[in-house]
Amino acid sequence: MTRSELKARVAAHFGLLTAEDIEASVAVLLEAIATAMAEGGRAELRGFGTFFTGLRAPRTGRNPKTGAQVGVPAKRVPRFKAATALRERVAVPGRAPAQPAVRADAARAPRAQPADATASRLGFL
Repeated sequence: MTRSELKARVAAHFGLLTAEDIEASVAVLLEAIATAMAEGGRAELRGFGTFFTGLRAPRTGRNPKTGAQVGVPAKRVPRFKAATALRERVAVPGRAPAQPAVRADAARAPRAQPADATASRLGFL
């Protein structure tokens, strides 16, 4: 779900709100979560989950171009732990997993295959 889709759902649920009110409410919610995490805190939404930060330890990486070892410093990274209610709702037995969303601009028409794809691939056609 994108931010626009979230705003559309809020608009459908609360018909009396203006587009500006909906944008402001979504922005305030997301900003409050981001601010809490940036300050090292956590944002807990009961029944949904908890957003928090974790510490990634320093490590030695490699420069892919040169192969030289590079020190990667420790850093805080965002984490999310789903609440039990959300995990149970998502993992309904017998239901097939959701198909990944395909962006409209990323969708491509299938490539046309030549009559003999193997011969074409080998350079005979």
